[in-house]
Amino acid sequence: MYRTEPEATRRTASETESSRASRGWWDRNADEYQSEHGAFLGDDRFVWGPEGLDEAEAGLLGPAGSLKGLDVLEIGAGAAQCSRWLASQGARPVALDLSHRQLQHALRIGGEVPLVEADAGVLPFRDGSFDLACSAYGAVPFVADPVRVFREVHRVLRPGGRWVFSVTHPVRWAFPDEPGPEGLSVAASYFDRTPYVEQDERGDAVYVEHHRTLGDRVRDVVAGGFRLVDLVEPEWPAWNRQEWGGWSPLRGHLIPGTAVFVCERD
Repeated sequence: MYRTEPEATRRTASETESSRASRGWWDRNADEYQSEHGAFLGDDRFVWGPEGLDEAEAGLLGPAGSLKGLDVLEIGAGAAQCSRWLASQGARPVALDLSHRQLQHALRIGGEVPLVEADAGVLPFRDGSFDLACSAYGAVPFVADPVRVFREVHRVLRPGGRWVFSVTHPVRWAFPDEPGPEGLSVAASYFDRTPYVEQDERGDAVYVEHHRTLGDRVRDVVAGGFRLVDLVEPEWPAWNRQEWGGWSPLRGHLIPGTAVFVCERD
């Protein structure tokens, strides 16, 4: 427990510090996260982000019916909601997460999906183990070296395999993380890549999120050995009236909140 609220700042954070902070933050906050967002996420629904873009309709992993029999790795799976949906489509998913507590929620919900506790930068699988890999806001926003993660994903995918991941849309970094009108005015440079860090009274990071511009993300994908097939920027739907942190109907109708990168391994 922390004696005071963490201090929010912008500073560098190494791979090791970022990984340690992410594991600790998600272990501490998994219960609250699942309680607050579990109804929206569902137990076996594949949602790409707060806008509510559903894989059942979007088909970013492939056309309807094409998932049956495929080996799929979900990275940053949380309580494995997406993996359960994949299993319902006949796929053979594996749900991986850094947080032990998040995976305990996966066990609580149940199902037959294999669960693996591991760091996305060091995947504990043999080369060419999977046909597809996916991540809905998992791992990628929180790692200091995304190319390392992408190269690991490339390694465990079979030739022609698809890698699809969603992150906070880079343009949002220029705006305050507020759902109301105060979140509509530019407050920082979009080009400032300095990570957002929350640190305790000792100066140790307890939460880290790394900013990459849109161009950075594209270059990272290529450096990881992938070809970018599509870049999806979900629009906020009329039915979605929820606020989720800085995401809201007000902001969602004006600026993008999520970016989904659809990539393929040559």
